[in-house]
Amino acid sequence: MVNLPIPLCNNRFRKVLILLFHMVAIVFSLVDAFALRFDLTIPSYYWPTILALLPVVVILKITVFWAMGLAEGWWRYVSIPDLMQIFKANALASVTVVLYIVFFHSFEGLPRSVIVLDFILCFSTMIGVRVITRILREHVALNLKGYHSKPKSVLIVGSGVVAQSIVREIRENPKLDKAVLGYVDNDLRRQGKVFYGVPVIGTQDDLEKICSRNGIDLVIVAQSSVTPRELRDIVGFCKRNGITSKILPALGDIIDGRVSMEQCRPVQLEDLLGRAPIRLEVQEINAYLHGKRILITGAAGSIGSEICRQVAKFNPSHLVLFENAETPLFHIENELREKFPNLVISPSLSDIRDVARVTQVFSEFKPQVVFHAAAYKHVPMSEVNPIEVVKNNVFGTKNIVDASFACSVEHFVQISTDKAVNPTNIMGATKRVAELYVQNLPRSGGSKAVTVRFGNVLGSHGSVIPTFRQQIQKGGPVTVTHPEITRFFMTIPEAVQLVLQAGCMGQGGEIFLLDMGDPVKIVCLAEEMIRLSGRKPYEEIEIVFTGLRPGEKLYEELLISGEGVKATRHEKIRIFEAANFSSQWLRDETALLLQATRETDVDRVVALLKELVPEFHNCAIAGAQADLNSSQGLDSLNLVLKKNPEQDW
Repeated sequence: MVNLPIPLCNNRFRKVLILLFHMVAIVFSLVDAFALRFDLTIPSYYWPTILALLPVVVILKITVFWAMGLAEGWWRYVSIPDLMQIFKANALASVTVVLYIVFFHSFEGLPRSVIVLDFILCFSTMIGVRVITRILREHVALNLKGYHSKPKSVLIVGSGVVAQSIVREIRENPKLDKAVLGYVDNDLRRQGKVFYGVPVIGTQDDLEKICSRNGIDLVIVAQSSVTPRELRDIVGFCKRNGITSKILPALGDIIDGRVSMEQCRPVQLEDLLGRAPIRLEVQEINAYLHGKRILITGAAGSIGSEICRQVAKFNPSHLVLFENAETPLFHIENELREKFPNLVISPSLSDIRDVARVTQVFSEFKPQVVFHAAAYKHVPMSEVNPIEVVKNNVFGTKNIVDASFACSVEHFVQISTDKAVNPTNIMGATKRVAELYVQNLPRSGGSKAVTVRFGNVLGSHGSVIPTFRQQIQKGGPVTVTHPEITRFFMTIPEAVQLVLQAGCMGQGGEIFLLDMGDPVKIVCLAEEMIRLSGRKPYEEIEIVFTGLRPGEKLYEELLISGEGVKATRHEKIRIFEAANFSSQWLRDETALLLQATRETDVDRVVALLKELVPEFHNCAIAGAQADLNSSQGLDSLNLVLKKNPEQDW
């Protein structure tokens, strides 16, 4: 005799019980249907018909129920989708019985109302038993786990599906040792309502009163229920009162299973800065990505790796990872192979500056869609290495663009930056030249080549957020270049969503820009990150102003003078039509620039960049800024801020 594992035995035993229950429900429903039809007194001449019909109905209905999965699932978790499946199964089963009677001319004289009553009774019985099972189980389970005796020390912000799922998780998991007092929700229509046995007891304005009266020690925020500003207020209140605050991402972001307390995490800066999610035209994106050969340069970088992850969801036929950093390429390849085992992936350890290698890769894989994310991006590093930055950002882009056109790429999307607007540094100027090259060449070809321009992304390699985190972990000080410096920010997934959307919207030569909202002061970022770490800015962690770095601007811009702004069908995306340039002039100038880089003539390189980008100018820090960057000016400013540390974000 084969010894089956205990879970398998239990599963088979459960299915046998469900089978028996379904058979009893079918018999009960048919007999009761006749009884109701004849006022609870079935005529004796109908009993032979009933006994002959029962085996047919049982076999047909059991077959349909089994085929539609009614023997699966756990009754303790029965939900609306389960009830809909039961309804469909019963409807199909009744139709099957009717078809049997019609085609085989059996049971003539059978009252038609019996079939309808049988359907209603069978459906009601199967639903009723499942719902009662869930109610009894949950009631008994809560008493056995002592849920009602636990102090109600948890408050949930929001009362939607995500919030209700957390209530269920807390009630069913005794290891959490928590009980929920209620929800707070700004939707006045929900006030006083009860969801999953827990009432809505106020709005966010009542948070302080509720917490102080009831000894709340944990506030869980359903992310979709609050705005970033409201979230900042909630986090600030919790920190002032020693209450733990956690956030649960939106239900659509949780793809690994049902909502669980395991997805609850501390509030992060990205949550406080986040905006409403971008609406994606998924069908259009799928149309140009699904089943296509796609190549991504800079595939292991912050933006490039996220492009890989999101593109892979659209099931391309082949994904080529073009990257010159070996270890990061190794990691992104392994991650993608684990998440998308059926996806064909080719890691290409390649450099965009190597013309021969670029030509070889494009000839071998013949990509249909190219996302160009490879670039040198750090402003201070670029200022001291201008030749290498020009080689990479300008001529590396030229190599990729030329190879794309040679292979008749259908869609080409270049990643650019707001630093390309009126650039004051080498990095911005080189990215602007790359924009010009992409903009002007597509007009004579069939490929759709566009540029996507956006600001800083939160958490990218070497950006301000990881730098601040490291400084805070070391106990400070946190260094900010200037108290008035601002930047536009977005999350990496948000930026990549824009990239994918723009790829299917452009006709060639456009620059796309996301409505990125208001710029954020970097010093405010530093202060909030210190607060999120549980410390006080200027008291426990110092913020020190070091002065603007070479090539750095106080304010980033999004438009160049002369660029025309046009709306698109997407409410968060705009198009900029740049001025026309002669393609021949552009080729001649880039040829001169290439010669200057080969001769390592830095002055000539900078001069040619200014010819290509007339708005490129050195960042001159004068007047008050010069005083601020002086040692005396910075010391005075730091002293003032220590005396007045609180700023309203």
